[in-house]
Order: sequence, then structure tokens, then C-alpha cells
Amino acid sequence: MEQPKRVKYRKMHKDRRRGSAHAGNTLEFGDYGMQALGSAWVTSRQIEAARRTITHYFRRGGKVWIRVFPDKPITKKPAETRMGSGKGAPDHWVAVVKRGRIIFELADISEAAAKEATRLASNKLPLDVKFITRTAVAVGVGKEEEEKSEATEGTQGEH
Repeated sequence: MEQPKRVKYRKMHKDRRRGSAHAGNTLEFGDYGMQALGSAWVTSRQIEAARRTITHYFRRGGKVWIRVFPDKPITKKPAETRMGSGKGAPDHWVAVVKRGRIIFELADISEAAAKEATRLASNKLPLDVKFITRTAVAVGVGKEEEEKSEATEGTQGEH
């Protein structure tokens, strides 16, 4: 399980999970990815369980990148404790995952295997995810480039 080596402050405010991810919402390393469709706190145990599921399905082939890190401490008071007397002690660590965030990236395997590994790993996570590929992302970005190339092809034929 992952957790920070050191932190400046032991305890954190709850904060809000509304909105979508501005950073970490595109594929950077792999050919396939697992993108969050909702917002949630994903614990370090859930991230590790999903990672183990993916690597088990690959039989130690392929590559896996974990794009989220549990850097938020969650506190918990002991059982049967009266109200008051301050905030509880840090209990576990979570990663704040917003809608659109890439959680895992996969490479060096077939698309069918990546899709099945994503499906199995999604059962370990507390939010809905979507399987994405680099080509699907590139199609939306490359439309302007295709229009420019079509426009230049028309001018080349006139000369």
C-alpha cells in the first residue's frame, strides 16, 4: 500500500469532491487507460487491490502505470468515544479522484486483454470507470490536422 514518506501536517480538512479533473485527464504513458466517471475517495488498499488484479490478469506481462497517489490522511476516533476532545488520529490514506481522472494506464498488451483487466480492476474501486484508448483520444484532437491536410491537398492539385 502506498502512502507519503513525510507530510507537513498530519491532519487535513475534508474538502470538496465536486467538479471534474483539470490535470491527469489524458493518457500520457500507456496505450489504454481507466478513466473515472464519478468522484470518490479511493483508499490505498483499493488502489493496491486493483493493481494486483491487473498484474495477475496480465501474468506479469505488459506495463501498468498508477496515475493516482493516496496523499490525503483520513482520521478516525476510537470506538465508543464521547463527542469532543479534538479530531481523531490518522487512520488511512486516500486519493481524491474527480470525474475524468485517469487512474491506471496500460501498455504492451492487446486491447481485449486491457479491456478485460480494466473490467476486473473496476470491481475493486468505489466509482464507475470507462476504458479508453490512445487512438480514441487522438481522433478528437486530430480533426483540425485532418482538415488542414485536406485543404493543402486541394491546393497541391491546382499547381
